[in-house]
Amino acid sequence: MNELRTRVDLALETFLDAEVAELVALDADLAPVAEQARVSVAGGKRIRPAFCYWGWRAAGQPDAESMVRAAAALELVHAAAIVHDDVIDRSSLRRGRTTAHERLGDGLAIMVGDLLLGWAGHLFHASGLPRAFLARAVSMWTAMGRELIAGECLELLSTGGPADVRRSLRIVRFKTASYTVEWPLRIGAVLGGAAPATLEALAGYTRPLGEAFQLRDDLWGVFGDPDVTGKSDLDDLAGRKPTALLALTLERAGRADRDELRELLRGAVGGAEADRVRQIMRRSGAADQVRRMIGERAGAARTALARVRLAPETTLALTLLIDEVTADA
Repeated sequence: MNELRTRVDLALETFLDAEVAELVALDADLAPVAEQARVSVAGGKRIRPAFCYWGWRAAGQPDAESMVRAAAALELVHAAAIVHDDVIDRSSLRRGRTTAHERLGDGLAIMVGDLLLGWAGHLFHASGLPRAFLARAVSMWTAMGRELIAGECLELLSTGGPADVRRSLRIVRFKTASYTVEWPLRIGAVLGGAAPATLEALAGYTRPLGEAFQLRDDLWGVFGDPDVTGKSDLDDLAGRKPTALLALTLERAGRADRDELRELLRGAVGGAEADRVRQIMRRSGAADQVRRMIGERAGAARTALARVRLAPETTLALTLLIDEVTADA
């Protein structure tokens, strides 16, 4: 798995060197934008490229550098999403670094995100895979983008609204689960010519695992150590994000705690307020319930994977990815 990350990093570095040079050649004043685009891609565990690559291998295809480059394009989609997300959420920290909008302002940060999306499509189509292979995945690339935007919009539309666990989980699926696990692996498998039966079997693995990943992220957003997660533990609470964690807390907490929680979230949320919210979340049992939900979904993914006939190397890699996206929950 580490070797694949190294190869993805190299593919991204090579691609970004060329694109940054082309951008700055247009006008030297674009250097800060180009540099921020590069910084926005740096770091991360390269989870989406990993799922895409192993989807290709699940289709029975051999290792190929062209597939590594195609998979790396998914990391540029992710980088674009988090740049835009940080603008929306007013986040000041990402992967331990100052966010794009804090460094350049909202307007240029939005342009950086747009640039990264454009680069993602370019890298994917210039990966070196045969055009006939790439054509198989066009509709899926479009669907991935559609669901990502739908999830972001639904989150904004639901922020501050009534607590609804089912709606929160629906947002989870669109906003993060589908473009983190489900679509990357499916795109890789379709590029490799996987049979419909294989795609359906793999869906039983990707759908619950994608939800588990976002549920863990919701926990980390409130209970995580910023030195480990690389982002603030106040953003989700300050932004009143309609997470399943918050919805479960409001559903399960006693009346006094519910009233206090609503009052806390009406005002500015600093460290002291966040600590009180965390206490309520623990008392209600919501945090433990989310951990159980993550475990259940990870178990469902393991069960589904055991039913698919894959090469041992591919099964092992997909098993390790379950551990990676659900660990420390």
